[in-house]
Amino acid sequence: MAKQKTAYVCIECGAEYSKWQGQCSACKEWNSVQEIRLGASSVASGRNASLSSARSGFAGGLSKQVQDLSDINLQDLPRFSTTFNEFDRVLGGGLVPGSAVLLGGNPGAGKSTLLLQVACKLAQLMKVLYVTGEESLQQVALRAQRLGLPTQGLKMLAETSVESLLAVADIEKPQVLIVDSIQTMHVSDISSAPGGVAQVRESAAFLTRFAKQTHTVLFLVGHVTKDGSLAGPKVLEHMIDASLLLEGDGDSRFRTLRGQKNRFGAVNELGVFAMLEGGLKEVKNPSAIFLSRDEEPAAGSVVMATWEGTRPLLVEVQALVDESQLGNPRRVAVGLDGNRLSMLLAVLNRHGGIFTGDQDVFLNVVGGVKVLETSADLAAVMAIVSSLKNQPLPHELMVIGEIGLSGEIRPVPSGQERIREAAKHGFTRAIVPKGNVPKDMPEGMQVIGVSRLSEALDAI
Repeated sequence: MAKQKTAYVCIECGAEYSKWQGQCSACKEWNSVQEIRLGASSVASGRNASLSSARSGFAGGLSKQVQDLSDINLQDLPRFSTTFNEFDRVLGGGLVPGSAVLLGGNPGAGKSTLLLQVACKLAQLMKVLYVTGEESLQQVALRAQRLGLPTQGLKMLAETSVESLLAVADIEKPQVLIVDSIQTMHVSDISSAPGGVAQVRESAAFLTRFAKQTHTVLFLVGHVTKDGSLAGPKVLEHMIDASLLLEGDGDSRFRTLRGQKNRFGAVNELGVFAMLEGGLKEVKNPSAIFLSRDEEPAAGSVVMATWEGTRPLLVEVQALVDESQLGNPRRVAVGLDGNRLSMLLAVLNRHGGIFTGDQDVFLNVVGGVKVLETSADLAAVMAIVSSLKNQPLPHELMVIGEIGLSGEIRPVPSGQERIREAAKHGFTRAIVPKGNVPKDMPEGMQVIGVSRLSEALDAI
């Protein structure tokens, strides 16, 4: 009987070690190295396969020709639509044959629903194979019936073995392959349980290799951890071409699809969907849904324009400042960076003359949107001052700008496009950095340029 082999792999970065150690030397994470068991046959077969592939690669390499980058024909890989404009936007313009897309999200966010809608619509135009490892075929059929989707032409398979899946895919030759989910797949040569580091990594490697060789679009559904990041080794994110995250609270009907990695488009592109009885419906004008404000102006509320991927998005920033009953006042930011909130309060005290050291400060971006850029600095400070003074800001005011530690207001990228987006939605005033004041003012828009925090406070 062959002796069983073991290996030690970091679940965060995928680094391998010959023995266990408390800290990973590659990513510096503690207690992330876990033991996995490898079958003896897989080791031997892997070594033999490596030797044979090396010999064949050396022999076949002589027949391959080196090409100039300008001579490569890009017409061989045309994009095609997912039938959802918002989905196409996040992907950079549509699906690329041979690409691997990883879709992650919290349980109940709508990952399977979105991909089932895409699969049913694409199945009317091309060959699509939907592989489910978490549900039975009857459960998927019931969901499709409840959503009122066309089910003719969509090929279904309930399988968790990667070898069996690829054997069926080799016969069916689909143009789109959907695997739900990668954590349920397993390779027979590896003895660890499905969902482990080795299984997830090897399963994704097999499926990605198949997609590249056959020019098949591969969708992988991935689970997320408690902190919201994709579960599994970090090497999984390096294998795929695009990593998308579907976000949304269970009590909210809106879902946001954000691109975290994309080799064929812009990163941090945002698509907005609404969860209805008939499934996920794309929102054509996201700014309109995030600006459903009260008719009467309220203290602590201001609108800003954030830049998401390739378009501006108007969102409302709310602040609540109240006298603290604790020795250590609370600083809570939802949708914004909490550390940056503490920095802004220090700048407001030093360069604005407004002290909040004995106040609880709560900051929120309405609609569940996460603002990842610094253009929200000035809007956050304006909302805080408005709540502290209990003085509402004008309802038609839009604010953008980055605040530096010395109190200066720095310009933000694509400032003119943000101002035009605000004017399109009926805003008549804007406080922006001086470097973002447009030469041609939008009709009906009064733009106030500021260079210091004190000037911005005087403007309101």
